[in-house]
Amino acid sequence: MVRRTSIILAQVTIEGMAAKGKAFGRAKDEKIVFVPFAAPGDNVDVRVTKKRSKFYEGVIEKIHRPSEERVTPRCVHFGTCGGCKWQHINYETQLKGKQQEVIENLKRIGQVTPKEVHEILGAEEQYDYRNKMEFSFSDSKWLTQEEIQSNATFNRNALGFHKPEMWDKVIDLKECHLQGPLSNEIRLFCKEEAERQGLKFFNLRGGYGDLRTLMVRTTQKGQMMVLIQFCDASKEAIEAYLKAIHNRFPDLHSILYTINKKANDTLYDQEIRRYAGAEYIIEEMEGLRFAIDAKSFYQTNSIQAQRLYSIARDFAELKSTDVVYDLYTGTGTIAQFIARSVQKVVGVESVPEAIAKAKENATINGIDNVSFEVGDMRKVFNEDFIQRHSKADVVITDPPRDGMHADVIAQLLALNAERIVYVSCNSATQARDLQLLSAQYDTVKSQAVDMFPQTHHVENVVLLKRR
Repeated sequence: MVRRTSIILAQVTIEGMAAKGKAFGRAKDEKIVFVPFAAPGDNVDVRVTKKRSKFYEGVIEKIHRPSEERVTPRCVHFGTCGGCKWQHINYETQLKGKQQEVIENLKRIGQVTPKEVHEILGAEEQYDYRNKMEFSFSDSKWLTQEEIQSNATFNRNALGFHKPEMWDKVIDLKECHLQGPLSNEIRLFCKEEAERQGLKFFNLRGGYGDLRTLMVRTTQKGQMMVLIQFCDASKEAIEAYLKAIHNRFPDLHSILYTINKKANDTLYDQEIRRYAGAEYIIEEMEGLRFAIDAKSFYQTNSIQAQRLYSIARDFAELKSTDVVYDLYTGTGTIAQFIARSVQKVVGVESVPEAIAKAKENATINGIDNVSFEVGDMRKVFNEDFIQRHSKADVVITDPPRDGMHADVIAQLLALNAERIVYVSCNSATQARDLQLLSAQYDTVKSQAVDMFPQTHHVENVVLLKRR
């Protein structure tokens, strides 16, 4: 809950977009004001929630003049659940904000200016684009202030997203437009059926309850996976609940479950059990087939992922004689996507299950010029690795949000490959790494790709060339 203060900044004009999905303007004392759910061009009163020496943070108290770039949000939960932060802004403005953030991070943090900055690649589908969604069961539904003040008795069961900054409260979703309509049907049915069967929704503080989470995964060909995390439910209760889901949605390609009694919901150390259908779903990309199981990482926007990988491949300027290292390869998607264009690809990833899936997918696709290694990148990517696989002509790196460890960057500089393609979901840490790599490399091209419409997140692809 935002703590209310008596400080009101009157008639602040919102000038542009800022980090983490917020917008900014200036108070009369010239301090920057950061405001969520504002749009460039708004004229608003802002109630201050945090006062710092150089800036304010606040929330909109009143809109005097709405921006022409404002639109009506599609979702009834917008502004509450946190899954989307930009549904109130037209898509063209969203793209401009994302592109500007990437360019400013490269210049300000990385102190690099690409010779070519390509226009951001927007998404054709601005809703219903996610191929994976995870929802939490909770017996502590988040209540609005009006509901709390009414003193009425409410059903506190919820199935949805955690309320931002309230880890123990879950918003009961009536709709969500990040995944397709069938996902909504499945989520609503799972809640209703759980209540019909008298199953206990999870208590986050106490760590008990029958039902913990629901995961829904989809592919472009329409295959769907449903995975339920149970906790205290009996064998009979699990069977009855999954049977009801199967009867209601007989075309589901995969129905899985796990019994998780630990403190968190992560799946990576859990035994996944098959109730009906296959253990995985199949995604296709340029004729390649990728088996995705419950634990697999796969870009959450399948259509934009293919376009992202195409840009990375084009930037790499691949030749048939090239040896390519694919760092942070995940399940080997990029490695296999470029394999037909080069002599060989070597993928590295720290998650053993991901590498096992990468090898399986390579076999499915009949690709024999890729190999994969498991290990902590900073430890496995060393001189011995280079000796085993021969020196790379090209490196493609797609690290997690934190970017690359300094030891990995040092090894990249020692490797001195001709070209590096850096794919990132966090242009701030990407820029930090580019500054370190600038000792030997020029930043030649940059292109942002919008994988996540209605949110502030954006991917960016950069080509580096050895001087």
